[in-house]
Amino acid sequence: MNKTLKSAAIAIAFAGVSALSLSTAFAADIAVTFDPNTVAYGYNDGYWSRTHEWHNWEQPAHMQTYRTSPGVQYYEYAHTRDADQGWRGEWKR
Repeated sequence: MNKTLKSAAIAIAFAGVSALSLSTAFAADIAVTFDPNTVAYGYNDGYWSRTHEWHNWEQPAHMQTYRTSPGVQYYEYAHTRDADQGWRGEWKR
């Protein structure tokens, strides 16, 4: 293998490793956050979203974030206690 071809092969190998390292670094920088404004009604076992979909709390911190947000409707019991499963309003899609 001549010197120019060998240098080119080494450069391509380093470029591939660098690209792989960069893509991994960018993936690690992505953070998923919880938005309490998506919650219509919160319960200790989960919440109804504003689009009338039931969700379990993914993390205890999400429930705490919601509970401490201003103007929330949080109930310290399971949503299944009520006949309407805890949905407290007229639902329109």
